[in-house]
Amino acid sequence: MAIYTYTARDGLGKVVTGQVDASDEPGAALLLVNRDLIVTELRAGQSQKVRARRSQGKVKSQDLVVFTRQLATMMDAGLPLVQSLTTLEEQTESKTFKPVLKQITARVEQGEPFSVALSEHPKVFSRLFVCMVEAGETGGMLAEILDRLASYLEASARLRRKVKSAMSYPVIVCCIAIIISLFLIMKIIPIFADIFKDFGAKLPAPTQALINLSDMLRAHFIVFAIAAGVGGYAFVKFKQTKQGTALWDKVTLKLPVFGKLIHKVAMSRFARTFSALVRSGVPIMETLRIVGQSSGNTVVERAIEVSASSIEQGENLASALGQHAIFPPMMVRMIAAGEQTGKVDVMLEKISDFYDEEIEATLAGLTSLIEPLLIVFLGVVVGSIVVCMFLPIFKLNEVVQF
Repeated sequence: MAIYTYTARDGLGKVVTGQVDASDEPGAALLLVNRDLIVTELRAGQSQKVRARRSQGKVKSQDLVVFTRQLATMMDAGLPLVQSLTTLEEQTESKTFKPVLKQITARVEQGEPFSVALSEHPKVFSRLFVCMVEAGETGGMLAEILDRLASYLEASARLRRKVKSAMSYPVIVCCIAIIISLFLIMKIIPIFADIFKDFGAKLPAPTQALINLSDMLRAHFIVFAIAAGVGGYAFVKFKQTKQGTALWDKVTLKLPVFGKLIHKVAMSRFARTFSALVRSGVPIMETLRIVGQSSGNTVVERAIEVSASSIEQGENLASALGQHAIFPPMMVRMIAAGEQTGKVDVMLEKISDFYDEEIEATLAGLTSLIEPLLIVFLGVVVGSIVVCMFLPIFKLNEVVQF
């Protein structure tokens, strides 16, 4: 596909210009003729794929959720797909999403399947999204599949918001504690240090250690800041590697409190994604591949890959998953029951709902537990600094030489 810039005249003789996507120049001219335009100039531009790659910026998950829900509603009401896409493209306010929708609308208008047009934008529409749309087109129930997809995206976004909201509070408090501590060490302690010099005696060990730390930080602050920045950058880069991601995912699952929460989130995502794909008619092997890639945890992804190999050799889903400790026995038994009754998708949806409730309860308990712990942490950090600085005053008769 290529982009052609045209100049033409409409039925009233008015000069109009624009761009059109077509496989070749005659196809572009035919498309314009079908729009009742008389072409006066037609020039070839960049290929569709090049333009698609350039337009693939960051699209907010909320924009994608709204688009899917509105498209499902419009198609369920009987509106044609092209008209629905055109309407959504015109009303979206996202500068990143608008050109993507424009390209998709043009491709569908030329007779290309909706799923193929979506697949040209992998940074916006995941493989899961494309496969479910493709299954809906094949089965002639695109509106129903889009409605299920919208519900899935809304549930996933809701879960992410809850986890981020719960995790942001301790991070903010820890950052505040660090900022306050640095301020006290860099600005306040030197003032007390000058006062203590006049005492003319040896200061208590904690106070002297804090003063030494203050002198070292003030003398080499830039070096420490650069070292911290380089260390953070190196950690992020290592975490982005295959080995780093695998190690990080393995470690986080073993954390005392947060490990169980991360595990429940991974299981909820696995069950909900699996249920949505199976219910939409996506083949089991493709479903497993997509679920593994979208699990968000390499430990789960690896277990799914091994399970997929076992299933390919004739083993059933429950026994294949049961060989991996990452999948809880309760989940395996419910999947086995679903296989026996032919309702795996229903069982998986119940599992995801169960884990969502477990996550909410865990987050509520974690929030209640974190608040007093953070207050204690903040009090210990700041209080220790204050006590160390006032310790010579408490022992004034020992440190002051007359």
